[in-house]
Amino acid sequence: MELTELQQEIAAHPDRWRPLVLTNGCFDILHAGHVRYLTQARAQGRSLVVGLNSDRSVKQLKGESRPIVTENERAEVLRALKAVDAVVIFDQLTADGLIATLRPEIYVKGGDYTPETLPEAKTVAAIGGKILLIPIEVQTSTTKILQRLG
Repeated sequence: MELTELQQEIAAHPDRWRPLVLTNGCFDILHAGHVRYLTQARAQGRSLVVGLNSDRSVKQLKGESRPIVTENERAEVLRALKAVDAVVIFDQLTADGLIATLRPEIYVKGGDYTPETLPEAKTVAAIGGKILLIPIEVQTSTTKILQRLG
């Protein structure tokens, strides 16, 4: 969905969306760790919106060889998951803009962050949201998968 379209949908049907949970990431090669994380995130509210880093922002964050999978294909796979209610592709390096626009009640990230290292912490606090850090259950990542293939 486009951000403005999603914003209008949430405003029109808050009973379907609120409390809203927001998370974000690259989700380049979807693996079991992602699925478990998204399932746990979804359980925290009525809906889960995934902010998906654009191809351009993934390249900036992860390097020139990434992403492996295009943003539209990554969005399609994420949206097909039962836990995910909407996917919004964004071009920035942080989700601050999404947080300010969607105003989620809960912002979720993986347990590899702390409140002090989370770039979006101040924005979440400014909108009165809650931060939830979900422990990493499956110790893998797209980077580790690529290294094994290497």
